[in-house]
Amino acid sequence: MPPKLRTDDGAHVVIRPLAYCAEREIERYARYREFPIIPCNLCGSQENLQRVKIKQMLQAWEAETPGRIDSLFRSMQNVTPSHLADSELFDFAGL
Repeated sequence: MPPKLRTDDGAHVVIRPLAYCAEREIERYARYREFPIIPCNLCGSQENLQRVKIKQMLQAWEAETPGRIDSLFRSMQNVTPSHLADSELFDFAGL
């Protein structure tokens, strides 16, 4: 999901103000400011969710190749519609 997203019906805009911050930086700042940790079982923190598995995979990739997560994130900022497989974004038939 991008840092700012308008819903399909246009009624709402979702803003993710910390989208460009690394999770480790947010955690470090939260500890520094002594923000309380509020338990939540609604935001994907439950075990065995796909989100947890993907996070573990990304952490393993980062350990194997430092900088890989940043590289993935940068690649999402430099998208060319013709490089995707979405025929609604690019006229492949017209090539």
